[in-house]
Amino acid sequence: MTSTHLPLRPLGQRALLLTTAALPLTGWTVHAVVLHKRLAATRVDPLTGLLRRDAYTARALRVLRRHGDGTAVVLVDVDHFKSVNDNFGHAAGDAVLAAFGARLSAWAGPHASAGRLGGDEFAVVLPLAAARREERLGQLMRMLCTPVRLEDGRTVLVGASVGAATPDAVGTRDLSALQRAADAAMYDGKHSGRVCLATLAHAAAPSVNGRRAGRPGTHQWGRAA
Repeated sequence: MTSTHLPLRPLGQRALLLTTAALPLTGWTVHAVVLHKRLAATRVDPLTGLLRRDAYTARALRVLRRHGDGTAVVLVDVDHFKSVNDNFGHAAGDAVLAAFGARLSAWAGPHASAGRLGGDEFAVVLPLAAARREERLGQLMRMLCTPVRLEDGRTVLVGASVGAATPDAVGTRDLSALQRAADAAMYDGKHSGRVCLATLAHAAAPSVNGRRAGRPGTHQWGRAA
């Protein structure tokens, strides 16, 4: 049997050229998607879904530049976190951290910078008008202190220590200074069940690497978990 090769019509030739050209483009597209996912993974803490230190800081600076005095810097510690690990196990501790991450993300909203700074320490920088400050921070405390239900049905009672600093109260829009003030305020209100708002006195508190002097781990401030 004799096979007959029909000449390609102009439309078929163009289609062939487009298909051939698309092959390497598709390969590069897949490669770019993989690289993007890897980059995103380095920016996000896998346990809590919050930003790691560098990504948190970069976004926090943008929030401060955009909203100025209408910004709040909020620092959060999980109260008695070691006891959670000791009494319920490390899986329960991870569940508490994941719950705090989800609650902080939900509270802060899409225009904020929410990060895990390390261990059971978190930070949020968000637009927050003075008129709504008390209401919103009270809402945050209630959310964080809601018991965490574990997969095995057990319930963990949790608490949080929260300090907040705002440029109008502290007198600066510098992120490091606001974090120091929020950190000092948080320790003033430790285990009190209320949010402590920073004042000028908190901004002047002695600090090491941006944290209250004497606080454990001052040499590791901002290191993401």
